[in-house]
Formats: sequence, C-alpha cells, structure tokens
Amino acid sequence: MKTVVFPESAEAKSIATDFQYDQWLVDRFLHYVPNIDSFVRKMEFPPAKYIRANTLKSPTIEVNAALAKRGFTLEQTKLSEMLRVVNEPINVGATIEYMQGLYYIQDLSSAMAVEALEPKPNEHILDLAAAPGGKTSHIAQRMENTGAIIALEPNSRRARSMSFNIQRMGVLNTCICRLEGTDALFQDARFDRVLLDAPCSCEGIIAKDARRKTSHTPADIEYCSNRQEQLITAACKAVRHGGTLIYSTCSFAPEENEMVVDSLIQHNPTLTIEPLEFGNPGLTKFGDFQFDNSLRNTRRFYPHIHDTTGFFIAKLRVK
Repeated sequence: MKTVVFPESAEAKSIATDFQYDQWLVDRFLHYVPNIDSFVRKMEFPPAKYIRANTLKSPTIEVNAALAKRGFTLEQTKLSEMLRVVNEPINVGATIEYMQGLYYIQDLSSAMAVEALEPKPNEHILDLAAAPGGKTSHIAQRMENTGAIIALEPNSRRARSMSFNIQRMGVLNTCICRLEGTDALFQDARFDRVLLDAPCSCEGIIAKDARRKTSHTPADIEYCSNRQEQLITAACKAVRHGGTLIYSTCSFAPEENEMVVDSLIQHNPTLTIEPLEFGNPGLTKFGDFQFDNSLRNTRRFYPHIHDTTGFFIAKLRVK
C-alpha cells in the first residue's frame, strides 16, 4: 500500500522547524491529527505512566495501598485495574511489588485493546503478535487463568523475555509458540477471540522516543502496512464464526490503520466493525481515499486528548 505524501505547506514547515520533525510527517499530521499545535507540544513531554494491577495475585485496592505506603500517588482510570501514576518516589519498575508480579507497567491505550477484546473465562484466544506479553497477561487476568491462550512470537529472544513476564505475573493458561503470525492457522483450529497488535511504524510513541520524529520514512509505513495486511488476513481466518478480532497499532498512519481494516472488510463482506466506547472515531477519508462509513466505529487515541500514547483499535465481528 503506497504511502500518501502531501505537498509541502508553510504551516508544516514552521512546525517541523520548531519541533524538529521531518516535514513530510507534519504535512501528514495536518490531515488526521486534531488540534496540531496542542499535539506537538504534548509530544515534547514524557507520556503519562500507568500500571495494571494484576488481580491474579492481588486486588487493585491492595496494590494501590501497598504502593501508597511507599509514597506513590495513584489515580483510578476508566478501567478498574488500570491506575495512573501521579507521583513516584522511585521508579515504578523498581519495587518489590513489581518483581512479585503484583502489577505490570502498561499504557492505558494498550489496555483498551484488551478491554475491546472482552476475553471471558474458559475461552480459547489467540494473541498473534504477543511479545513482550503485557496484553497476553492482561487477557489471562480477564480470563481468571482459565481456558487457553496461544501466544505467537517468532523471535527467540523476545519469546524468552515474554516467558519471564508471564511467569512473573502468575499466568498459567498460556502457551508461547515461536511462530510467525502469518502461519496462525493450526490445521482446523479456530479461536473465540483473536488479538493482533500489529508491528508498526510506532508514530504513536514519539513522546517516549523523539528519534521517531526523523527516523522513519514513507517507505517504512508502506512496508508496515503491507505486512499488516498479511497478518490481519491470517488473523481473520483464525476466528470462529461469531468470534471477535481486535486489530490495533501504536501508529497514527491511516495506511497502517483504517486502510488495512477497510481493505479487509472489502474482501470479507461477513465482517462487521463494532463501535467502542472510548477514543476518537476513526477516519472515513484520507487524502483521495474514501473508506467504508463503518470505519467511524474504529477508535483513535491521541496523547493530547486522551493522555495516552498514540493508538488505534478496530473491533471486528466475524459472522
């Protein structure tokens, strides 16, 4: 999928110069990021930090209390197990409670993907691009360690790291397979729910890594979107009839988000996009591209609006 590049504009040039972005990227932001001035200023500061209380080991209220005794100030979010770190006397990843697996450091937008998945006890779930394991362990938590999760990670180093993470979190219902997501079909196996948090250009984490302002090119977006189309096609085939597919990225690029989903539903008329409660509506047009109106049911998360990293979520039902 060819990356859309817009003509250079004076506004984009000024923003790119002031905030040290490649201009082609800012020219694109002007077409899909609301309130660009607020956005680029927000991206100059570290993003809000969140933790997920691991209710497999301890209730959220007890995790909150344990960290409060250490001087942390935590704030409740829209999700009961997710807490915003308002004040940390030491790094939140350097406590005994963290090493014991009582909580996981995870962005709220990432947790929203699991909220959209709606995992239930005793189901069979496929996590198509699972490392480092944050969403996988969150799914296991929502499933109360019942049923079965198949988590795919082809890279041996990342698979080992993920294994450590899910063990630390007390996850017992997950099998990690060193397998590419495009090889997701297990003979005749079909899953109740499939999560594809697709590898992407990571535009949404510029606040974490300022190198993203200049480190990627239109060709990188094109490469990612083509790979994502392959992965989402495999993911769709792995969902049982009546099942749910969640597609997510930490990118703002429409080529990696709405375009991927639009292409999928055009080739699969039995798919429907279900609305989600949180986030901004997805795009229904971009440049010369017009998408199916149901793409408004997808959701975009912006740092300056939702106080999260940049994120995209689509919830698809396979009929």
